[in-house]
Amino acid sequence: MTRVIDGRAIAATLRARIAAEVADLVAETGVRPRLHVLLVGEDPASLAYVRTKEKMAREVGIDGRLERFPGTIGEARLVARIAELNADPAVHGILVQLPLPPQVRTSAVLEAIAPGKDVDGFHPLNAGRLATLSGPPPEDLLVPCTPRGCLLLLEEVLGRGGLCGKRALVLGRSTIVGRPMAALLLAHDATVTIAHSKSRELAEECRRAEILVAAVGRPGLVRGAWLSAGAVVVDVGINRIRAADGTSRLVGDVAFAEALGRVAAITPVPGGVGPMTVACLLDNTLRACRARLAAEGRGSRWPRRSSS
Repeated sequence: MTRVIDGRAIAATLRARIAAEVADLVAETGVRPRLHVLLVGEDPASLAYVRTKEKMAREVGIDGRLERFPGTIGEARLVARIAELNADPAVHGILVQLPLPPQVRTSAVLEAIAPGKDVDGFHPLNAGRLATLSGPPPEDLLVPCTPRGCLLLLEEVLGRGGLCGKRALVLGRSTIVGRPMAALLLAHDATVTIAHSKSRELAEECRRAEILVAAVGRPGLVRGAWLSAGAVVVDVGINRIRAADGTSRLVGDVAFAEALGRVAAITPVPGGVGPMTVACLLDNTLRACRARLAAEGRGSRWPRRSSS
């Protein structure tokens, strides 16, 4: 029987732990972690997403703030605002909601964020530290939220240390999910292959995998027959498809119904990876705050927790 991995429940447990740690930190130091989110333009999906982040930040005791800019903003103005936030000691995490309008280079904006406040984990320094790990990430390393959420889901199924030696396939090579996911799996001693939509014999690559993380953004690309019996599947894909009657629904990169009864465990879409991404963003904000206080000689005690 296939286990459907409940990302909402696992994320709720993580958020409860974060809330307790934030309360302890405030009591110990008087400092409340602050997350500052920058939103450019009027995209309704992006606005809904950042408001969810804002709401969940408040629920765990983090000071979440949203700052909005018109879609016509110039790159220099946005980078200048980030510089101001970098210099503000009350701000511990900075997140720029993507995508950005065409006149603003994403690379320039992400590189402008101070690495210690880069709670998305996209700054080249954080990416480089992750790529060169020889073991689980240290507490002060800000790891991209979606890959870290995927790792926590895998550990929920396989147990701490359960990735060691497993054959893992990461389907997708983006710098946001695919590449950092592969680095995390390697750091936890999995045997990792990266494939993508143009890989040859993709079905055979999938069949060899004991762990599959699918993140290519193509609905139903991975068929049930491609999956090995007993595999653990984490589906990162979020694809909206429309029916002939005009209704729409979200589906993943894996043909979910075909996988049921075949694999050992799989995440649903929605309700799998998405909630974990937001929870890991909140945890990164807390980690960034703790690292800043430790550098200042305050609040240096890290709580006992998983190294993931």
